[in-house]
Amino acid sequence: MFVSPKPQPRVAIPQWADAEKPREKLLQHGAATLSDTELLAILLHTGHKNKSALDLAREVLQLAHHNLPELGRISVRKLQKLRGMGNAKAVTVIAAMELARRRQASPIHKKTVIRAGADAALFFKPILADHSFETFYVMFLNQANKVLNYRCISTGGMTSTVVDTRMIFREALEAQACKLLLCHNHPSGSLRPSQADIRITLKIKEQGQLFDIDVLDHIIVSETGYYSLVEEGVI
Repeated sequence: MFVSPKPQPRVAIPQWADAEKPREKLLQHGAATLSDTELLAILLHTGHKNKSALDLAREVLQLAHHNLPELGRISVRKLQKLRGMGNAKAVTVIAAMELARRRQASPIHKKTVIRAGADAALFFKPILADHSFETFYVMFLNQANKVLNYRCISTGGMTSTVVDTRMIFREALEAQACKLLLCHNHPSGSLRPSQADIRITLKIKEQGQLFDIDVLDHIIVSETGYYSLVEEGVI
């Protein structure tokens, strides 16, 4: 009778040779030499029972189809479905992906003059493209189109978000802005503006006239690119 062999016990990472440990490998050879799995294992720090941190990291990447942009869209709740992924580990992964997004966007933020819709799209896409829900941002500019500030005004569901125009103009007056640029994302990937998108843009433009604040454009971003309501002649 055939008897299947007993599973071999896993060797915990601390018992590995130093050259194979992700942390020691990073220290000796640099982060670029590590695989995605090894880098993620460092963030996770520990595994679970007979599962090493590397095993857990592999499961996380499998959940994201081995695609880092997809990993950036995974929620804490989805990560926690994996055995061994508690609150601390899941939050660490989400925080790391958010830092990666901000790092990608930071050089763009130094470009403080917005000359066209493409400039605004380049500014906002790293911030918004991975969101699985609609998020509405407003950029505040001076007369010379230099960025004074930008802020998330609201977040919503998969297909819409509620925008409080009073908050927009309160922020604009505090920043002493002369111009506004609106931006939100479409998680569906479609770049076409909805009628609600057009209505809120026209409403904000009309209210801006009362404060002598001009709305330069409304940009919609997704993974596939951007849509400018001004460039397309919608407003």
